[in-house]
Amino acid sequence: MTRKITFRFAGPSLFALALAMPMAMSPIAAPPAHALFGIGGGPFIVYDPTNHAENLLTAARALEQINNQIAQLQNEAQMLINQARNLANLPYSALQQIQQNVSRTQQLLAQAQNIAFDVQSIDQMFQQDYGNLSLTATDQQLIAEARSRWENTVGGLQDAMRVQAGVVGNIDANRAEMSALVGQSQNAVGALQATQAGNQLLALQSQQLSDLIAVISANGRANALTEAERATAAEQGRIQRERFLMPGSGYQPGNAQMFN
Repeated sequence: MTRKITFRFAGPSLFALALAMPMAMSPIAAPPAHALFGIGGGPFIVYDPTNHAENLLTAARALEQINNQIAQLQNEAQMLINQARNLANLPYSALQQIQQNVSRTQQLLAQAQNIAFDVQSIDQMFQQDYGNLSLTATDQQLIAEARSRWENTVGGLQDAMRVQAGVVGNIDANRAEMSALVGQSQNAVGALQATQAGNQLLALQSQQLSDLIAVISANGRANALTEAERATAAEQGRIQRERFLMPGSGYQPGNAQMFN
């Protein structure tokens, strides 16, 4: 006996549900997976492109960080090199030559004749040769004092010329030192070397100023001695004139015996 099975559709909703079920059961936007079989049907490796891309991005970021660290280390090393250059001392010193020039000028000033560059010595010599004129002094004393003052004046003029010659002799040495210091300043590898070269140039300038002061002092001393001699000579002339015009005792008669 044959039985008949009859399918009845409840309507369009049941038909739509039947069509939607396969789509719901299938994966949505699933990335494709490719199987690589080993030799002889052995174990296989599944290649996931999403995971591979993430691994490449992570490796690129790590490499970038390493490059940044290397660049930072290079910058720090360059900074240390620059600091070392800025702290490097100048391998040149003009101090010895400057001191020699100053010592040479001081020696010339110390060799001043008769009246030295000393306050007590000047006071003593002026009191002795320029401020102690007497009406009762003999002609020989007046001549000796005038000659002593003349010797002081001539000695002062000679001392001034010797100091001038010594300062002129320092010009060539100063020129060489100035050229060397300017070269060292231009070739300085750091701030400290440039500063030290500038300080030595200032020291050289100070030495030149001291030479100028020495010349002015020597010339002033010579001029002062000349004026002092002139003033004392005028006073001595006045004294001699007064002695010449001073009335004498006159004629005094006395007894004379002509024959024994």
